[in-house]
Amino acid sequence: MEESPTLGKRKAPDEPESTSKHSPEEIPKPEPAAKRRNSGRTCVHEVAVPTGYTSTKDEAIHGTLASPVYNGKMAKTYPFNLDSFQQVSVACLERNESVLVSAHTSAGKTAVAEYAIAMAFRDKQRVIYTSPLKALSNQKYRELSQEFSDVGLMTGDVTLSPNASCLVMTTEILRGMLYRGSEVLKEVAWVIFDEIHYMKDRERGVVWEESIIFLPPAIKMVFLSATMSNATEFAEWICNLHKQPCHVVYTDFRPTPLQHYVFPMGGSGLYLVVDENEQFKEDNFMKLQDTFTKQKKQGEGNRSGNAKASGRIAKGGTASGGSDIYKIVKMIMERKFQPVIIFSFSRRECEQHAMSMSKLDFNTKEEKDDVEQVFRNAVLCLNEEDRNLPAIELMLPLLQRGIAVHHSGLLPIIKELVELLFQEGLVKALFATETFAMGLNMPAKTVVFTSVKKWDGDSHRYIGSGEYIQMSGRAGRRGKDERGICIIMIDEQMEMNTLKDMVLGKPAPLVSTFRLSYYSILNLMSRAEGQFTAEHVIKNSFHQFQYEKALPDVGQRVSKLEEEAAMLDASGEAEVVEYHKIRLEIAQLEMKMMSEITRPERILYFLLPGRLVKVHEGGTDWGWGVVVNVLKKPSAALNKLPSALTASRGGGYIVDTLLHCSPGSSDNGSRPKPCPPRPGEKGEMHVVPVQLPLISALSKIRLSIPSDLRPLEARQSILLAVQELGTRFPNGLPKLNPVKDMGIEEPEFVDLVSQIEELERKLFSHPLHKCQDEQQIKSFQRKAEVNHEIQQLKAKMRDSQLQKFRDELKNRARVLKKLGHIDADGVVQLKGRAACLIDTGDELLVTELMFNGTFNDLDHHQVAALASCFIPGDRSNEQIHLRTELAKPLQQLQESARRIAEIQRECKLEVNVDEYVESTVRPYLMDVIYCWSKGATFAEIIDMTDIFEGSIIRLARRLDEFLNQLRAAAQAVGEVDLEKKFAASSESLRRGIMFANSLYL
Repeated sequence: MEESPTLGKRKAPDEPESTSKHSPEEIPKPEPAAKRRNSGRTCVHEVAVPTGYTSTKDEAIHGTLASPVYNGKMAKTYPFNLDSFQQVSVACLERNESVLVSAHTSAGKTAVAEYAIAMAFRDKQRVIYTSPLKALSNQKYRELSQEFSDVGLMTGDVTLSPNASCLVMTTEILRGMLYRGSEVLKEVAWVIFDEIHYMKDRERGVVWEESIIFLPPAIKMVFLSATMSNATEFAEWICNLHKQPCHVVYTDFRPTPLQHYVFPMGGSGLYLVVDENEQFKEDNFMKLQDTFTKQKKQGEGNRSGNAKASGRIAKGGTASGGSDIYKIVKMIMERKFQPVIIFSFSRRECEQHAMSMSKLDFNTKEEKDDVEQVFRNAVLCLNEEDRNLPAIELMLPLLQRGIAVHHSGLLPIIKELVELLFQEGLVKALFATETFAMGLNMPAKTVVFTSVKKWDGDSHRYIGSGEYIQMSGRAGRRGKDERGICIIMIDEQMEMNTLKDMVLGKPAPLVSTFRLSYYSILNLMSRAEGQFTAEHVIKNSFHQFQYEKALPDVGQRVSKLEEEAAMLDASGEAEVVEYHKIRLEIAQLEMKMMSEITRPERILYFLLPGRLVKVHEGGTDWGWGVVVNVLKKPSAALNKLPSALTASRGGGYIVDTLLHCSPGSSDNGSRPKPCPPRPGEKGEMHVVPVQLPLISALSKIRLSIPSDLRPLEARQSILLAVQELGTRFPNGLPKLNPVKDMGIEEPEFVDLVSQIEELERKLFSHPLHKCQDEQQIKSFQRKAEVNHEIQQLKAKMRDSQLQKFRDELKNRARVLKKLGHIDADGVVQLKGRAACLIDTGDELLVTELMFNGTFNDLDHHQVAALASCFIPGDRSNEQIHLRTELAKPLQQLQESARRIAEIQRECKLEVNVDEYVESTVRPYLMDVIYCWSKGATFAEIIDMTDIFEGSIIRLARRLDEFLNQLRAAAQAVGEVDLEKKFAASSESLRRGIMFANSLYL
């Protein structure tokens, strides 16, 4: 591992906003956040410096690395005095060194970005400003164009002034330029990465990581981020990667302090739980809890009617919530706390809440006229028929009353209109989803959370402190409000610590989500310029850096275990070590074997009612249970089963199994998660839903089970039968032989089974196998376990995470060879050259269709419809019935997807074939796109689906980008006819409201 960069740290002292000088002092470590918060306007400055680096800057003008100051002529002046964090950041920029500015949304990070742009203009250099979303890029383009004259925009949809000195673009466009070695980059001095905390996004985070790795070291970087708890670690990575200093300027100072209130649903009144000095009010919290206890008592009588109502609000209904939200909004207006943003975690809920405000009106006659004028001007860019769409017509009366909705499913024009009206103060109450808290600074006086839980695709969970910081950060307008107000609505009692962690918790750390994509591997192979290899990217990823940084902790764990091992009794050790070594080897080989056996296509045939199966969950051994039934369940449904045993991965099937449980696991619907009985405890048999990967053995034995398992006696009779079998087979129940009984005959597998059988023979004949000294055996067992863990940790320290990625890289290269993208020597072939140009959809699958002739037999309307399946978007809940001209191509697409998934499986990649097909092929808007391509009106196509209008437009625009990539790919491989067809497909989409210009451009 390379030597870690050194860190200089200092804190800019407390100072009033009006002063512009600061005298830095050295401090060994930043104070904990809680202390720092209340010490006025402070910022912490740290710098990561490569070993052996010496600064050549004139200290009289630039200060030192550890204490940068700038006493020269400013590249840009501001109409206000800069805060300390802005002054320090500017001093770092003038040193021509990279800087990460980590601060709250409203703190003023944009001023730093603007300074970097002004410097580039002064020094006759170019600068790139990247943002995570196209919509944000459009807004940024508008904002920067008002400040600087020479600004261009490059997103997948739009290119304006591509030769400008300052280019605003999405991070994907920058990565593409880096892969293709764009000439533009030779003139660029600075790249500004806005919202760098997007790097932890599961799907797209890797784009930031690759872009940072590929940037030439001569280019300096400005990173703008919401507050994150490991900013220093990120700066060390940059320093390590580009061998240049990287400064961190961190402030958790809020220009406008916040007060946090809780509103109990169904109650009346607000409870201040955190004041503007960030002090938690425990007494108020206790009063708040009492209101729920009182409500509970009052509600016991008329419970049944209301229970449904109040519970639904968090999940998207508005039964009792509507009136509560109405109450709160009315109160906010009466107390002059507007403008207010009301955050919901569901788009439908946003709209329902806004519509329930029909009796409220917040705008004067003049404001209504202004809204109408802005509205009429905005819709002028649409053609006549689109101006009469219900989604547009219904908005005006709402907007005139000062009420608006903002979420990703709205028509883009409406969404932008709402943003512009909100900035002008013509929208007083905005019902929004959390996407509104991303990006542009559009603060309000008050923020309301309609729920503290959100559905994240897997489960309903409390929002994290990072999410809370991001959204609550919208409260409090600098220079306008003395304090911002946050109101949290809760519909059930909450643990005090849960609320404390949410409101006062630390910002989340930035964790790498690095992964290897075929697009990246092919691009790297086709560049082959020495250092730009996939190995180089893996080694230099933030993921690897974080991994290696954590290794010292592993070293400490090893030392502790070695001490424990030395203390354990060592008499008669050799024999015991040998015995436990055999047991461990068997356990490891059996795990390997079972991961193959439990694949649905192999095991389901044998999971008949009555079959005895062994169940292992984490560290819990449930022993033998009896199969009752097998069901296929979507993973979402599984999380709702309160008493299910779930595995960390896989398991689309649930095996209802009779297991020996603790007596407490009663059989009513809300039973706790069951657990095996403790030694000596008389347990009961219960049916427990178990995921496939938790089955650790299958017995040859099947018991007959009673048809009705509800009576306890019926289940207890089976418990007796299982215990009886245990005494009959002291060496363990006879297991199904995977080769002889299950017919699995792959050579590697046969070899695995015979290894296990050989080890079992050794185990049974070992003198300790029948040993009675339980205590001695336990002590030896612990020692064996400790030694085993020491070995594993040492191996982990040796081979690092690199090996895992190397293996994956090898397997992915195998897939590319099999599919003909590269030859045996790793040289990129024609097919691979096409795939290099496609990063919007699944590059392997779409090149397969290009080369196997699927597209040749389709007209350009069918091509557009089929290509739409590649674009991720909202799922429809409706049954899909496709016309024949679409059903056949879809079937071909699904077959190709299945084949590619199977090839990846054969090449030892962890791919679930069904899941791969389902997640890669999304036919929800095929019909809609087909009809639009053939000339249908927008009004006609929105009636064809339950998907939001804005989501359809977003998909159509990404589809257009995808078709253009396909056109470029066809051109690169000389397929002229296909190139024309993709161009015609794209052309057939580009009309009307789908491609109306952004109001920001």
